[in-house]
Amino acid sequence: MEREYTMDAFLKRLYVDIEARRRRNRKNLSLVERQSRLRISLKRALGEFPEHDRPLDAVLLDRTDYGDFVLERVVYTTMGHVHVPVMVLVPKAGTGPWPAVLACHGHGNGQRDAAGLDPEGAELNDPGIHNRFAVQLVRAGILVVIPEIMGFGVRRMAAELITSPDHSSCGTLSSQLLMYGRTLAGMRVYEAMRAIDYICGREDADAGRIGAFGFSGGSLIAAFASGLDERVRAIVLCGWTNTYRGSILAMHHCIDNYLPGILLEAEQPELTGLIVPRALFVESGEKDPIFPVEHVRQAVAALEDVYADWGAKDRFAYDIHPGGHEISGARSVPWLYDQLTQGK
Repeated sequence: MEREYTMDAFLKRLYVDIEARRRRNRKNLSLVERQSRLRISLKRALGEFPEHDRPLDAVLLDRTDYGDFVLERVVYTTMGHVHVPVMVLVPKAGTGPWPAVLACHGHGNGQRDAAGLDPEGAELNDPGIHNRFAVQLVRAGILVVIPEIMGFGVRRMAAELITSPDHSSCGTLSSQLLMYGRTLAGMRVYEAMRAIDYICGREDADAGRIGAFGFSGGSLIAAFASGLDERVRAIVLCGWTNTYRGSILAMHHCIDNYLPGILLEAEQPELTGLIVPRALFVESGEKDPIFPVEHVRQAVAALEDVYADWGAKDRFAYDIHPGGHEISGARSVPWLYDQLTQGK
C-alpha cells in the first residue's frame, strides 16, 4: 500500500475537528456569554500586556502646514524603553474638538505610507496601496493619529535597519516575544489602546467620537484593539476581513498574523464580531490575492448574522471594490465620518 507522508491531510483534519469542538462548546451560550468568553480568549491568545498606567509623556516635535491640514510630529512612551513616533493630521477647516481616528497602517514603510509621504515629508506621486487614506480622512474633517507600528519604519531592529532596509522586523520580534509569553500582535494591540489614551488626552479631539481605520495587518490591530476597547465608536477594516481557513492558513502570510490557540475558540469573523453592536465597515478588493474574495464574502455573511443576532443590522456595512490588496476609501471614508458625527 502506498503511503502519503506529507502533512496536508493532518492539518485539514485538525481544522475540521477543532471546528466541531468549537460548535459544541458554544452550543448553549447566550450572546453575552459568548462575547465575554471570546474577549477572554482573545486576551489570552494575544499574550501578556505591559502595565497600562505609565504616563505617555507626549512631546510635540514640529508642525508642518500642508495647505488644508497641519501635520504634527509627536513622540510618546508606551512602556519601558519604548518610544513611538506619531503623525497627527489636524484639519484646518472648522474648529475642534474634531472626531478622531486611530489609523493603523499595513506592511511597508510605516506611518508615512498612511499619509502618502516620502522620507523627507513630500507628497508622493503614487499613493500606493494605502491610497493616502489618512489624508482622505483629515480632508473629510477628522483628526487622524498615525503611530509607527512596532516592527516597521524606524521601529525595526537596529541591525535589520542596516542589513534588510526593505523588510520589517516582524519575524525577529514575533519569535523573541513568544519566549516571554507575548506576541507581536498583542504588543501592537496594546500600543493601539495607548494611542486611544493619547487621543482622549488631546483637547482638539472629541473623546466621545473616536474611530479606527486599519489596512491589512493594521486591520488586525484595529479589529482586536476595538474588540477590547469600547472607547472606539466606529471601525473600518480594509484588506483583511476573511476566514483563517481561506487566507491565513491557506497561503504564506507574515508570522504576526498567527495567535497561539485562537482557533480553539473562534474563526476570524467571530473575533471581529466582538465589535458588535458598535458600527463596522468592511472593505476589500475583489482581486486581492492574499485575502480571497470568496472568503471575504463568507466572512461578511457571518458578520451580517452576528449583527442581526444583536439587533444591530444597520450598524454593519461593506464594500467589495474592483481593486486588489489596496484601500479604496470611496465608501468607507464618508461612512466613517457619518458614523462619528451622527447625533453630534
